[in-house]
Amino acid sequence: MRLIGAGLPRTATLSQKAALEMLGLTPCHHMVSVFGDLPQAALWRRAFEGDLSPAEILKDNPAAIDWPSSYFYKELMEAYPDAKVLLSVRSGEAWAKSMRNTIWGMFYDDKLSRHISSARSCVDPLWGDWMETLKEMWKVTGLLNAEATTDEWMADAMERHNETVKATVPADRLLVWAPQDGWEPLCALLDVPVPDAPFPQVHDSASFDRNIIAGSLAVIEERFAAEGAA
Repeated sequence: MRLIGAGLPRTATLSQKAALEMLGLTPCHHMVSVFGDLPQAALWRRAFEGDLSPAEILKDNPAAIDWPSSYFYKELMEAYPDAKVLLSVRSGEAWAKSMRNTIWGMFYDDKLSRHISSARSCVDPLWGDWMETLKEMWKVTGLLNAEATTDEWMADAMERHNETVKATVPADRLLVWAPQDGWEPLCALLDVPVPDAPFPQVHDSASFDRNIIAGSLAVIEERFAAEGAA
């Protein structure tokens, strides 16, 4: 592995995934990798419980960003001592707003994506188990406080996370990066040429609920059809 993401979800991680794969670090692991291959979730549960090294799960990935891998950035640093570490950042206020509208909302808000996700959990144990694992991960880190989470809580928790990363990762291995920084610092970190292309901008906040709802409805419909044919 050449690059370990220590940044939290909702810090332009899909843009980072696209950029890193343009630089040849493919496949770059990201939460969408788990959503696209849900049996992986059982492996990450074992890693969360301490029964499996996250490095074993990611052995074929030259880069890994976003959760679940960034949850394990310390373990991955030990497993890959030559890998660089990328801490993607944004303002606490902006991060809290994004979380409120996406991940926190899917878990705790009175909104369609939460209810459809819960319905999917009734017919898709892999999905239900993965949602519970993610909830536990957020709770353990203190980044969310379940239903009682305020924007101030999230903003403060994100800042604490970022400061912990900066205090943990040696300066010569770490890049603190924001989307507006673009290609140059990332390419310098990896010692690769800057591409002759714009830095990818993948904005997924607007599609977050739509993807959760569409994916869940497809699974529910498939189960309904199977039961009707039985």
